[in-house]
Amino acid sequence: MSGPRVLGSTASAPLLETPRLRLRPHRVDDLDALHALWSDPAVYGRIGGQPPTRQEVWFRLLRYGGLWPMLGYGFWAIEDKATGTFAGDLGYADFQRAIEPPLDGLPEVGWAVAPAFHGRGYASEALAAVTAWGDAHFGAHRDVCIISPDNAASIRVAEKGGFSHRHDAVFNGAVIGVYIRDASVPGPR
Repeated sequence: MSGPRVLGSTASAPLLETPRLRLRPHRVDDLDALHALWSDPAVYGRIGGQPPTRQEVWFRLLRYGGLWPMLGYGFWAIEDKATGTFAGDLGYADFQRAIEPPLDGLPEVGWAVAPAFHGRGYASEALAAVTAWGDAHFGAHRDVCIISPDNAASIRVAEKGGFSHRHDAVFNGAVIGVYIRDASVPGPR
């Protein structure tokens, strides 16, 4: 299945809202919160990584901003509506990962939620809003996400969001689960 690729259609992330969350474009002033998020062992430890430098997080922030004008989709900053606190990020990307079988052409969904918000359903709530946006934006398509087999919380979020484990793969020398969500659009097109 050839995946969606929209070139140059949107300058930045559209605003999405749920009962508790605001999903908005990332801003330069998110750098400190984003660095704190990705530097927390409860976050980077789940993806088999090391704590990033501030410069690496800055590059992540720039990448988030660059996805939208280049691909027409990308990541949102997750903000708690009641407090305005940065709670994490979630969205779509095409990371061109060296993984077998390749994920080429499939919009890859990823998320990270700050530990202060773990266990409150924020990731599931944000994922539901983003995949609803994706369904409207892409039409019938297939989403993918990759999750470490020991990340039970993210596996639950993925399954609750309609993803199912399809196979394991090796990425960066580690086994990861590949989860797929088939989205169909009801009615005639």
